[in-house]
Amino acid sequence: MTPIHDHIDRHADDRPNAPAMRDSTGIVLDWSAYRAATKEARDYLADAGVGPGDRVMIVAENCAALAALIFGVSRLGAVAVPVNARMKGAELAKIAGHCEPKATIYTVAASPDARIHAEAADTTVRDTACGEVMLATAPDARAEPASDVAVLLYTTGTTGDPKGVMLTHGNLNYAGKTSAELRGMGPDERLYGALPLTHVFGLASMLTAGAVAGAEVQLEARFAPDRLLSALNDGATILPAVPQMHAVLMAHTADLGMEKLQDAQLKYVSSGAAPLDPAWKRKAEVFYGLPLQNGYGMTETTAGICATRNRIGDPDTSVGPPLPGCEVRILSPNDDGVGEIATRGPHVMAGYYRAPDLTAAVLDADGWLSTGDLGKIDDQGRLHVVGRTKELIIRSGFNVYPPEVEAALNDHPDVVQSAVIGRARDGNEDVLAFVQPRRADLDPAQLAAFVSGSLSAYKRPSAIFVVDALPAAPTGKILKHRLLDTFAAQIAAQDAKGL
Repeated sequence: MTPIHDHIDRHADDRPNAPAMRDSTGIVLDWSAYRAATKEARDYLADAGVGPGDRVMIVAENCAALAALIFGVSRLGAVAVPVNARMKGAELAKIAGHCEPKATIYTVAASPDARIHAEAADTTVRDTACGEVMLATAPDARAEPASDVAVLLYTTGTTGDPKGVMLTHGNLNYAGKTSAELRGMGPDERLYGALPLTHVFGLASMLTAGAVAGAEVQLEARFAPDRLLSALNDGATILPAVPQMHAVLMAHTADLGMEKLQDAQLKYVSSGAAPLDPAWKRKAEVFYGLPLQNGYGMTETTAGICATRNRIGDPDTSVGPPLPGCEVRILSPNDDGVGEIATRGPHVMAGYYRAPDLTAAVLDADGWLSTGDLGKIDDQGRLHVVGRTKELIIRSGFNVYPPEVEAALNDHPDVVQSAVIGRARDGNEDVLAFVQPRRADLDPAQLAAFVSGSLSAYKRPSAIFVVDALPAAPTGKILKHRLLDTFAAQIAAQDAKGL
């Protein structure tokens, strides 16, 4: 086993003065300083009683201190549990109750929310090379045997209660190496990182990929389109993102009178965590002047399963073929070739923490992980994801895949993004669409007429709700399980009129 902090040591030995890390608080580190910061984190955690197999919960938003802590925990043979500081106190308490951390660190210099949580706990202040942190300890936390688990990530809970996904050093090394090679990343690159390191996409495809390649990582605590535009104009070369980030950036630049990105050094841009539709992909590629690469993965697969390597203008909206070393198959395909996606390989998690029953439900004895997503494989070996098994809408006996309806809605020039869900009613399912517009006066009736030209009658939304913003995870991924509660008043008003 190669521990993930070995990458930091390698670059610190070979290129000590090369740029390694910068964040939105103004911290700038070369590889030598980056290594020193990880060793500093190791030392003060060891002083707090942390040892091999202990869990260290890190309540944080993106910053150099969070990066140093993840690698510092690795140096101790402990397990990092990074969680987003924007969670509610009750959510954090639930995670802490499950993983029983020996220490909890709050990156208060970079996150006002982390400070609020820290001030509600029994903490001590620690000044570090990466800014102030606050530390709480639990000496009686239950010990675990040392293992090769590097990180414990709790899922966003889109399909139920959060589960602790155990990712090993091997998982992260594979994901970082594959991501770096896929992008052609080298030591002279700068990767822009607004995706949270508390999420697998940011942790594996940004932080670990940067460490493997020796590239500089520019961390942003919170996504903002003006700051992303500034970074692109200032030399960022690699941009991993989710569709919502691209959509908001393009809306922002349109307001500035910019039709396309200018004078940037960007060389690779990708989109993940949600489907692409052809019209939106074309617009993004015109804007960036680069192919928009797509990918597919999940927390349980250390972010990656498949990825595209397309040229600009390629109409392909699949998620590409499997990554090297990954296997993909379709379980129980229907007449259209659609079934549940399963995968096997070095990217698959070790299991769910303290939940052997949940692990056995998705991971079989041969190493195949059932993803819960629906997809099909085309004649070129590319995977097409059509939705989640639990999101499939059955309307009047017909299957409706929400991504297809969302793609039709997103084709409208005044739609930033949309989310479609089913709602059981009267022995059938309604198709409900929630749309975030570019202009407040977007008319749902006009939008309904727009999609009628591209959707069969049974796929068309029963109701379209134009809303200010959609509930989203820190990555920007839309949290569909919150839509009914968030917009309950609007839905009730529509029901009163007769849906």
